[in-house]
Amino acid sequence: MPTLTRPPVATDSPVRQTSRRRTGRRGAYKGLLFALPFLVGFLFTYVLPIGYAFNQSLHEKKSAGLGFGPTRIVFTGFANFAAILTDGAFWSSMLRTLLFGTVQIMVMLGISLLLALLLDGVAARAVRFFRAGLLVPYVVPSVVSTLIWLFLYSPTISPLVDLADRAGVHLTLFGGINTYLSLGNLLTWQGIGFNVILISASLQALPRELYEAARLDGAREWRIAWSIKVPNITGILVLTGMFSLIGRLQLFAEPLLLRYVAPESINTDFTPMMEIFDKAFKTGNYQYAAAESLVLAIVTGVLAFVFYRVTNRKMS
Repeated sequence: MPTLTRPPVATDSPVRQTSRRRTGRRGAYKGLLFALPFLVGFLFTYVLPIGYAFNQSLHEKKSAGLGFGPTRIVFTGFANFAAILTDGAFWSSMLRTLLFGTVQIMVMLGISLLLALLLDGVAARAVRFFRAGLLVPYVVPSVVSTLIWLFLYSPTISPLVDLADRAGVHLTLFGGINTYLSLGNLLTWQGIGFNVILISASLQALPRELYEAARLDGAREWRIAWSIKVPNITGILVLTGMFSLIGRLQLFAEPLLLRYVAPESINTDFTPMMEIFDKAFKTGNYQYAAAESLVLAIVTGVLAFVFYRVTNRKMS
């Protein structure tokens, strides 16, 4: 009885294996060349500045001769970081900005979600028109938009204050809670358009068959929005919330310009960035300011990570 033998398994020759390795290396080199501009930019705009700031934070400016002699930079290790842990002004500004940002972000995202839901039921041409209009405040530079609202908030030349005075109403836009309302209104006006665009795009990506099935079951539009649309766009809501939280902790230009109108309401350590700016460019303590900037970056990263994980866990 003849025995059956398996056909020999074809194997690549050494020449073919060498050719494949060379092809893989060429592909890797090409990919590296495509990524090289980004890597160079990332190195010079992120890695090197962070390294320089860390090096500065390990030093301190000392003066000889009871403070009247020449100054010199000496290595002090983590002394600046230890001083920051007991710096009440820095942590007060951090807490103030965090609490203010939490309320302002909730209001901004709530309005953005409402506008996006309204746009989702409008014709396509109208949606494009309204999207362009809502995106205008985001396109305007933050300094320019702040100057616009600075004019509207001014107690002497504001048309809003003038109209209120003619109506017999004394309108005060700064002082106490009004300071936070004025700043929150400015930030909401700036960021609402961008968030509406992102949320609206997520709504457009949802399958329309879900809405048709819900309507056949007798669901009304508000029920479709609350039970179908909102639960399916929680991912973009978390993302926009996280980006907004990072932006609020880095708040600088808007309160700095508003301080010219209300210096009694917005002090130099109103936000962490203003505190860092004051230490670096007014006090001249660059080393301590560098340490504060690193601490702010670490706190921002940790809070963004915790916010993302907690919100994702609740919505999953």
